[in-house]
Amino acid sequence: MSIYKYGTCFLCVCALLSACTGESEKTTDQPVNDARSPAVGTSDTDWPLHGNDFGETRFSPLDQVNKSNVDDLGLAWSYDLGSTRGVEATPIVVGGVMYVSAPWSVVHAVNAKTGAPLWVYDPKVDRQHAIYACCDVVNRGVAVADGRVFVGTVDGRLVALDAKSGSLLWEVQTTPPDQPYTITGAPRVIKDKVVIGNGGAELLVRGYITAYDTATGTQAWRFYTVPGDPSKPVEHPELESAMATWTGEWWKDGGGGTAWDSMVYDPELNLLYVGVGNGAPWPRYQRSPGGGDNLFLCSILALNPDTGRLVWHYQTTPGDNWDYTSVQPMILADLKINGEERKVLLQAPKNGFFYVLDRTSGEFISAQPYTTVNWATHIDPETGRPVEAPAGQYAEKDRIIYPGPLGGHNWQGMAFNPNTGYVYLPAQDVPLLYANDPQWREQPGAWRLGLDGAKLFDAELPEYKGYLVAWDPVAQKAVWRHEFAGYWNGGVLATGGDLVFQGSADGLFTAYDAMSGDQIWQVAGTTGIIAPPTSYAIDGEQYVAVAAGYGGGGINGGIIEGAVINRYLNQGRVLAFKLGGAAPMPTSPPRNLTLPEPPQQTASAETVAQGKYLYDHHCWPCHGSNVASSWVVPDLRYLSAERHAIFNDIVLKGALLPLGMPSFGAELDDADAEAIHAYVIEKAHELKAEQGALAAAE
Repeated sequence: MSIYKYGTCFLCVCALLSACTGESEKTTDQPVNDARSPAVGTSDTDWPLHGNDFGETRFSPLDQVNKSNVDDLGLAWSYDLGSTRGVEATPIVVGGVMYVSAPWSVVHAVNAKTGAPLWVYDPKVDRQHAIYACCDVVNRGVAVADGRVFVGTVDGRLVALDAKSGSLLWEVQTTPPDQPYTITGAPRVIKDKVVIGNGGAELLVRGYITAYDTATGTQAWRFYTVPGDPSKPVEHPELESAMATWTGEWWKDGGGGTAWDSMVYDPELNLLYVGVGNGAPWPRYQRSPGGGDNLFLCSILALNPDTGRLVWHYQTTPGDNWDYTSVQPMILADLKINGEERKVLLQAPKNGFFYVLDRTSGEFISAQPYTTVNWATHIDPETGRPVEAPAGQYAEKDRIIYPGPLGGHNWQGMAFNPNTGYVYLPAQDVPLLYANDPQWREQPGAWRLGLDGAKLFDAELPEYKGYLVAWDPVAQKAVWRHEFAGYWNGGVLATGGDLVFQGSADGLFTAYDAMSGDQIWQVAGTTGIIAPPTSYAIDGEQYVAVAAGYGGGGINGGIIEGAVINRYLNQGRVLAFKLGGAAPMPTSPPRNLTLPEPPQQTASAETVAQGKYLYDHHCWPCHGSNVASSWVVPDLRYLSAERHAIFNDIVLKGALLPLGMPSFGAELDDADAEAIHAYVIEKAHELKAEQGALAAAE
């Protein structure tokens, strides 16, 4: 662990990589950090919680920036995060200080009025741990309470920092260090406890969520989301009934059910709602061959935050078969439904249905599809269970299913405006060919999906699409919809100025009319945006801020059409806008798309085929399917001669570990690395031929 304080020695991005430790420069406009506890109440001028308020509505009542003057919105300041990977954090603003996390779980504190750096904390995550990060080494934000900043790290730690100085107060290892767990989600503080989940289902772990004392880091309680070995005592009584919904020997593969993102707390009901993830492996035919709902996979849990005991649960996708997590953001709202005021919980999980539940009891109220869905015909209004369709069953026949594992909606935050009554939802149509692999076996170090990788990556699929949807949760229908050139776009902010803000893969940051969906303001950048924006006010001026930097789970599929990362180098930064802002928009260097001459292919067709098999099980989550990278990490077809010369050392010996490329020496041998190299060379020659054919045609 280390702390970097920036004063006069803060010069440039490279300073983030050096041990510059001078005392912070004192300036007249440096804010005083009160970092109060959220339990005291929230402020209209700060953004103190992950979703701004207890209901996590991502709504700011600030209306200085509105439809009549949004044209005057300009950049107030920008801050370089010194990162080139995905940036997913929601900036937290308390007492004039912005706290924002970056890749590798690095935390930055900056003056929210000027963007001046205050301190940076680097938890020094071992770059080898990237081998376990399914969806980039991202972090979705911090929690701030009682003068402390809390952050989860990719390698499974929960860290408490002093909010004024960034110094380490305590840290605790929340996951077994010898198992492939990760943390990418933001913690939540509930009274005197800080709560955190974890990820890793694709590497076959067992999910749980844990609460720690905010002052000391002492564990208060832990709730396991799936049962363990039935020959051993259960950790808590809820697992007794859950175990009856599983068959086979699921515990040997962990079972999954990781709570890797969404949580929301209702202080009136004293309930903590937790979203639970998918099963491991994905096909229930393998995971629980005798059937069963597999509780508590793909469920919303209502827990007593004082004790960790379950109050109620609702399962969105019983017997999950498609990676349909329910960890997508949840919003708490009070709505009039059928003439009755209801306290509701709103969620649009991966499975494509928008749910309205009674948050006091978990009672199902309604659900309708918000995107293309073919795995189920509808949700039964009496039971609240999905009615599965033949088109969603792939045990015996491969099928293209909507949504695919990226979901109709993923982690990107949605927003609720109580004035319009609409939820603003970043949605997408991203199908997948699901092909069951009955011969699947666990392979150390590999993604363990249980699907036939050869079919998974070679299928011809319909065009992927992305949308911003204004959804009426009472009528359960779309009010307006904006279509993007591509999918995997940013989270959403709604404001009292009747505006909706969202960034997108193409580097645009846009404001929409909350009622009509008309696009009324836009600024172009050279960095794609996936994180949700925030809004706050200082000295009577409203700011709209967003963290930019492309990456995350969307990179798994390879090249994303229209994404600005295809043309410019990816550089993480925070952008803050205000009326009359006149700072120049930062730019990124253009990407060099000149394809080097690939080495001569000397391997046999059999070796290339073996290389493809190994690539599809070890490399694609970062480098993209069919060696077509999203550019968050290098596109291997563009490797230089120098990189080709040391390919085995990179793969097996960690030659590029400081850059985030882990070693696979424990999982692969020289022959494996050479086969993967042969496959990469083959794909490079194919691209060279395609480019030559295009040039000849022109």
